[in-house]
Amino acid sequence: MSDIHHGGCVCGAVRYRVRGNPVVGTVCHCKFCQKRLASAFAVLASYKIEDVETQGEVKEVEHRSDVSGRWLKMQFCPECGTTLSHTAEWRPGMRAVAAGTLDDPTWLRIDRHIWTQSKLPWVVIPEGVETYPQGAGIPAR
Repeated sequence: MSDIHHGGCVCGAVRYRVRGNPVVGTVCHCKFCQKRLASAFAVLASYKIEDVETQGEVKEVEHRSDVSGRWLKMQFCPECGTTLSHTAEWRPGMRAVAAGTLDDPTWLRIDRHIWTQSKLPWVVIPEGVETYPQGAGIPAR
């Protein structure tokens, strides 16, 4: 496995690369991720900010959680609208990359599923993966 992984948006206007493996691989089942991604869940690879390099202009939108009141800043391509990553007030120094935007996401290991209380009933979580009814802190590695 390479120490550098590449990804980008659908139209190619924004490209990025990440160094090394993510601090944590997460599937988030919260209602906000379901809505913002128009999907059943978000698949996230969380990196230290200094390990993510972006080429091309991104647009950023801030959302304040109606549950915690904390902000989440989502980065996406202004041309095609592809959601690429986000930063969160509760995880300073981290950037979560939308794993589906990786050129090859097959190497990514999922460590945990969070906000499982909002999981859709037809989603099956594999045995042996950490699960949290709500959010969870990033485990030490």
